[in-house]
Amino acid sequence: MTKLTLGSHPFLLGFDQLERLVERTAKSENGYPPFNIEQSADNAYRITLAVAGFGEDDLSITVEDRQLIVRGRQADASDERIFLHRGIAARQFQKAFVLADGVEVAGATTENGLLHVDLKRAVPDTIVQTIKINKG
Repeated sequence: MTKLTLGSHPFLLGFDQLERLVERTAKSENGYPPFNIEQSADNAYRITLAVAGFGEDDLSITVEDRQLIVRGRQADASDERIFLHRGIAARQFQKAFVLADGVEVAGATTENGLLHVDLKRAVPDTIVQTIKINKG
């Protein structure tokens, strides 16, 4: 008996990349920085990352190949200060989220050590499409 994968199932035409996207997302999962994902409206979402200690200039947000990538890198200011205890992480990070077709970044804000990235799903005008049959 042959094992059917998600991308090879006969009723899921055009979904062959979905399995690769799931694998790519699973490989990139780490715990830093912590984040929340919430649905803020029917076609809107918000990703919130805890980025305490990072300024707006230390953060970058890009969309590359349907992936939302959030990067954080602080300037090294350890030469100026002498730490007796250093418990606040100042490490760089990269967090990637795979975006579905039609999902776009609406904006981003920082507030109280949190980075909010708002997403919106474009709703198509036509849900039902009639296909004309041509005579061969």
